[in-house]
Amino acid sequence: MREVLKHDLPASIVVTLVAIPLCLGIALASGAPMMSGLIAGIVGGLVIGPLSGSQLMVSGPAAGLTAVVLAATAKLGTWEAFVLAVVLAGAFQLALGALKWGFVADYVPRSVVRGMLAAIGLILIMKQLPHAVGYDADYEGDDSFQQPTGENTFTAILHMLNRIQPGAVMIASAGLVVLIAFEKVKPLAKQKVVPGPLAAVLCGVAINQVLRAVAPELALQSEHLVALPTGAPSGDLVRFPDFGAITRLDVWKTAFTIGAVASIETLLSLDATDRLDPHKRHASPDRELLAQGAGNMLSGLLGGLPLTGVIVRSSVNINAGAKTRASAILHGVFLLASTFLIPGLLNLIPLSALAAVLLVTGYKLAKPALIKEAWKTGRDFFVPFAATVVAIVATDLLTGVIIGLVAGTFFILKEHAQSDGMRDTTVPGAVVKRFELDDQVTFLHRVGIVKILDSVKPGERIEIDARRCRRIDPDVLAVLKDFAQTAVEKKIDYRLVGLTGAAP
Repeated sequence: MREVLKHDLPASIVVTLVAIPLCLGIALASGAPMMSGLIAGIVGGLVIGPLSGSQLMVSGPAAGLTAVVLAATAKLGTWEAFVLAVVLAGAFQLALGALKWGFVADYVPRSVVRGMLAAIGLILIMKQLPHAVGYDADYEGDDSFQQPTGENTFTAILHMLNRIQPGAVMIASAGLVVLIAFEKVKPLAKQKVVPGPLAAVLCGVAINQVLRAVAPELALQSEHLVALPTGAPSGDLVRFPDFGAITRLDVWKTAFTIGAVASIETLLSLDATDRLDPHKRHASPDRELLAQGAGNMLSGLLGGLPLTGVIVRSSVNINAGAKTRASAILHGVFLLASTFLIPGLLNLIPLSALAAVLLVTGYKLAKPALIKEAWKTGRDFFVPFAATVVAIVATDLLTGVIIGLVAGTFFILKEHAQSDGMRDTTVPGAVVKRFELDDQVTFLHRVGIVKILDSVKPGERIEIDARRCRRIDPDVLAVLKDFAQTAVEKKIDYRLVGLTGAAP
């Protein structure tokens, strides 16, 4: 309990402050009811938090699903039909977890995961720069290159230069100073009562309130502040699914799409969070799919947006000093309390103060030293890393990861193609050429093995030992068997040991 109060409680407050505008912004961009984003965030904390095996990952509505939600709601016609699809998507995730399909995450190369983290860091920096100077045209949480406003990430940065709010610059600058001080000044860095991000946000609120009193022309108005809905009619808070639409094929197609995309993003975020965990703990991906499935089913039943594990909130959680899943759970409690008890107080928070927190988070994810380390690791690592970074920045998270996987797969295929699948064990001076098959021989080794067999001259003797081989691809096996006939015609003494009936 002491550790929870010392580390997780302060961290959960920081995550809550960051999550509120993200939940609202994603709901706005999705064309969804504003409360649906908050419902999803609350469920992400109160339901997925306890069920998840991850100690540090935070779940909530994700920007990667905004296009899916927007298109699906237009196609399905009503929000009630859409949230039914969210419920079914959760059931689909439960099935994936029960079938132990979480292993898919283990096959994502480290270079792609590192590239994903670096890309998210760069996106945070580029997306938060406009908010830091008071240009809040784009919604908080947007991570796509093309913005709903018609701008893109780069043009938004250019346009912000003509829309600078001096008050926002003051608040963001002060926040950055506070964050740096809490890391570099030893007395501040050692104390764990108030984390730097929380101090930066409180500082931003204080500055804006002072500006309202002494220089109203510099103070930030409501369009530059957090905008929690206040005084909403109770009937608008929860919109239940329309179970009458369960027979519609388009509802099931939407459910499958949401379940698949949410599962992939969650598994990627889980892997990335494990890598950022200072204690290097590893969470079960199968358990995470079960937790996400339960969360999405409840979120859909309450009229909320679909959920995924979210790396931005998880990174903020880690940087704020969280140690256990108590932080994610408490953030759900605080989201719930904030929504109904103190929305007016939270609406005093400047977006530029939150931008300072996210700018520092982005820098930590995309430090030049990390990019330099990727370069030093070698071409086979750096090319997929760089491809992932560029693709995510230029498109979106899922598309970028797929491009990174393609680049990584190319190098894997190239490496295997250059491998023969067997090693030369010929004793110097021996008459017989001897080779030993690897324990795993795939179709990618076929080319190398064919080259070796083709190099055997008439009258020579060759022996291939397959006794250590636990698995051999049928195509390779066919090559080895077919060579027995070739050997007879070329008068080659050919022996294949360890594969019954394969050769003389």
